[in-house]
Amino acid sequence: MTLRTRGLDAGGVELFRSLHLRRLPGDPLVLPGPWDAASARAFVDAGYTALATPSAGVAASLGYEDGETPADEMFAAVARITRAVDVPVSADVEGGYGLPAKELVERLLEAGAVGCNLEDSNGGVLKDPRQHAEWLGEVRAAAADRLFVNARVDTFLHGDGDPERAIERAALYVAAGADCVYPIEAPTAVLPLLRSGIQGPLNVFARLDAEGPSPTELGELGATRVTFGPGLQRWAARALEGMARQLKR
Repeated sequence: MTLRTRGLDAGGVELFRSLHLRRLPGDPLVLPGPWDAASARAFVDAGYTALATPSAGVAASLGYEDGETPADEMFAAVARITRAVDVPVSADVEGGYGLPAKELVERLLEAGAVGCNLEDSNGGVLKDPRQHAEWLGEVRAAAADRLFVNARVDTFLHGDGDPERAIERAALYVAAGADCVYPIEAPTAVLPLLRSGIQGPLNVFARLDAEGPSPTELGELGATRVTFGPGLQRWAARALEGMARQLKR
C-alpha cells in the first residue's frame, strides 16, 4: 500500500483561526488529539476539521513519560502527523523545550503546525506570569500571524485553584498576543466565571469518562474549543490491551 502524503497549504493558520470565531453556545470547536499519523487520519476520516496533538499522548507513542520527549523527536512526530492529513494541526510543545522564541517558531512552522500549546509551569511549579507573558510576546513577535498561540494556564493544575488568579494570568497572556487561553483542569463550576473574565477564545479540557460533561455541555458553559489531552491515546491503548488479552484465550 502506498503511503499517502497530504499536508496542508499555506492558508492553514487562517482556516484554523477562523474555526474559533463566532462559535455559538453549545457548539465549541472539538479538537481530537492524534498521537501518530494513523490516529490523525482516523480523526479526519471521522469528520473532524482540525486537530491538536497532546504532548503526553505523543510521548507515550514514542516510549517516553510525559515531559521527557526530546524536542527533536516531538517535532518529528508533529511533522509526521501534519504530513498525513489535510486539516490544520496545532502542536502541544509543552514549555517550548528551552528554545529561543524565534527558533521555536521556526521549528513549529517547519513541522507544518498552524498553532501551538505553551504551558506556564515548569516541573510542576508555576512560572512568574509576567516573565512568561514577556516570552509569549516574543513568540508572537517571531510568529507574526503565522501561528495560533494557545496559552495554557496551570493555576488549577499546579497552583491554588483560585479562578481570579487564572483570570489575571490569562489577561497578561492575551495582552502579550495569545490567541486563546487554556485553563487546564478548571472545574466545571468555574467555567462561566472564567468565560466572563477572559477575553477571546477559551480552551477547555474534556474528560472521556461517562460522568464528565460532553463537549456540547462545555460549550454551553463557555468553552470556545474542547481538547482531550492524552485521553484518546490512553483510551485506544486500553482497548488494544483488551484485544490483546482476547487473543490469548
